[in-house]
Amino acid sequence: MTTDFIQESTSTRVDTLTQSYSDQWEGVGGVEESSAFIQMMASNDLIFVVLGVSLIIWFVLLFYLIKVDRNVSKLEESLKEEINEA
Repeated sequence: MTTDFIQESTSTRVDTLTQSYSDQWEGVGGVEESSAFIQMMASNDLIFVVLGVSLIIWFVLLFYLIKVDRNVSKLEESLKEEINEA
């Protein structure tokens, strides 16, 4: 009885991969009528858009780390001066 159930369940599976990875993506259907920015993104390879966004994020993080490091260095110097004065 269990083998009949297993065979029945495997034969009635839904093919979701074909639906998910079909050649036509519904999100790009009305690109001609959308804004210039969306048209530019759709006309170019999207990997460059992803690369650009990730580079912006990395540069912002780097700038933030440098700023925090400078502030911590200033605090360390002020603490050393207070210790030396005392």
